[in-house]
Amino acid sequence: FLPGGATLARIPLAFLAGSGAAFTIAGAVLGSLYPLLTRPLGAAPLNGLNAVLTLLGTPVFIRFLVARQYGQFVRDDGPTSHHIKRGTPTMGGAVIVGATLTAYALSHLFTWTGPSASGLLVLFLMTGLGFVGFLDDFIKISRQRSLGLRSAQKLVGQGLVGVIFSVLVLQFPNQMFRTPASTAISFVRDTRFDLAFFGPIVGVILFVLWANFIITAMSNGANLTDGLDGLATGASTMIFGAYVLIGIWTFNQNCQTNPGAKCYEVRDSIDLAIVAAAAM
Repeated sequence: FLPGGATLARIPLAFLAGSGAAFTIAGAVLGSLYPLLTRPLGAAPLNGLNAVLTLLGTPVFIRFLVARQYGQFVRDDGPTSHHIKRGTPTMGGAVIVGATLTAYALSHLFTWTGPSASGLLVLFLMTGLGFVGFLDDFIKISRQRSLGLRSAQKLVGQGLVGVIFSVLVLQFPNQMFRTPASTAISFVRDTRFDLAFFGPIVGVILFVLWANFIITAMSNGANLTDGLDGLATGASTMIFGAYVLIGIWTFNQNCQTNPGAKCYEVRDSIDLAIVAAAAM
């Protein structure tokens, strides 16, 4: 049994198809039991797809970078101990983003279900911010220097991706007229405070500003964490794992499918769990 009294049989097959590295042990158990309860065997082979793609793709990508002498440049005025990192292959995020997109696509192809607006928008945000990071590394490599995008340029790139994402998540209502995001401020669930207190236009503007602040802060925070010898990997795995559980919980307590006094007014939560699992 899972949070909210949900039984194993209520977890969609697509969730298992997108499970990732840190969830491999738990996913293997679910992958072996779930098909027996619901559909024919076949979900288990796709379990940990992102991990497999990353493990297989990373060595190939590293050899590609080394062969072309694409490596990290280190500032000469920094600590001497950091000079040993010169030439370290960079742009590893390209493998992670590519593996995530592939795992998500194959999970839906395997289960023959369409992607959701929420899932696609989150993947757009991930890919867009990843592209900004790719440009940063590419400039370092192509110009043979430690400085890539300047701070203002990086903020503009992140802001452009963030604005597009923030505007789009307020669109695409489903059959219950619920959009992927709303202007209501939520904690555990929506609160009484709504950014549209002066009308929808003001609400959209405030939402875009608020969402961009969160997106930029989290993106740069992850970049700084990863700069500490790749510590973002472990931290991200734990965070994505938490989002997987949150997605399952809110899916099973969804007001649109399971109305009740303590249900959650969310949409596409299981597909967001698939995105998180695909990124692990």
